Amino acid sequence: MKRLVLILTLVFSFLLVRAADITPISNAFKAGNASSLATLMAAEVDMAVPGASKKCNGNDAVAMLNSFFGTNKPAGFSVLHNADKKDSGFLVGKLPTSKGEFRVNITYKSDGNKAVIQSIRIE
Repeated sequence: MKRLVLILTLVFSFLLVRAADITPISNAFKAGNASSLATLMAAEVDMAVPGASKKCNGNDAVAMLNSFFGTNKPAGFSVLHNADKKDSGFLVGKLPTSKGEFRVNITYKSDGNKAVIQSIRIE
């Protein structure tokens, strides 16, 4: 009986810990569509793209990404690493573009199963 209770406790604990869905982020980078990230941005986002770095609101972050995508047309996007911890997480991706390949680091907070972007660094 103790074994059954232990197994059920473990199963329920795994079900309660759900990772944030990063698919919309990945799809937006793959398509070069920063506007689709507008609803996923936190009130304040740390942004770093080649040539610019600042803490800004979500709308300014989207504008910075649109500018970056305008000069660097994405040719895909692949997530190299993703990790979630309690109410936050990060992803590391590879972004091949018309002007070369970039490494993308994104940190986010989990809001249910939604990822709310806290920072984006494109190197």
